Amino acid sequence: MARKEKKYHFIYKTTNVLNNKYYYGMHSTDDLNDGYLGSGRRLRYSINKHGEKNHKRKIIEYLPNRKKLISREKEIVNLNEIAKKDCMNLMVGGKGGFVSEEQQKYRSVCGGKALALKLKTDSDFREEHRKRASENLKKQHKLGKFKYDTFTGKKHKQESIEKMKKTHKMNNHGQGENNSQFGTMWICNKELKLNKKINKNDIIPQGWERGRKLK
Repeated sequence: MARKEKKYHFIYKTTNVLNNKYYYGMHSTDDLNDGYLGSGRRLRYSINKHGEKNHKRKIIEYLPNRKKLISREKEIVNLNEIAKKDCMNLMVGGKGGFVSEEQQKYRSVCGGKALALKLKTDSDFREEHRKRASENLKKQHKLGKFKYDTFTGKKHKQESIEKMKKTHKMNNHGQGENNSQFGTMWICNKELKLNKKINKNDIIPQGWERGRKLK
């Protein structure tokens, strides 16, 4: 049995009245006053942060059926629109209906381009994206699903050590003025049981002697 099509089909624009950021979407319904604001990820983030009362939906255009609605959204929500700083859409339009494997690949490519474009042109989105990624990593780590790969308890292979020595030598790392300790020396005070570093040209204070002899 075929699914009964909804009575109304329209393109809407939901705007955050506090910062004028907006989201375009399509909706099919039997009730024009159903309160639907949209389901975009960034839009939901905005609604959760600022509240539904600060988001207003406006119907932009009615379409006769779902098929034409999908086609129209694809025309409106394109890469150029997504690139705009105030636009909260992250995907190109036309996502409704049956999705073939070819369409999935196409959407994946478009979604990747849209995300890259948004990250490049929208500094606020970049910061939101960074925070979400950081929070997600922390959450995964806390749940034991992700572990930071540290070098604690590990040792370099002899082959790796030789390669590092060769690289450091070629780049003069740790030699002469490139050495972080260049021009300094350690002195110690046995009575106070202290070590400290001074410039080689400095006079060694009374009660101190050259060398790092205390641990």
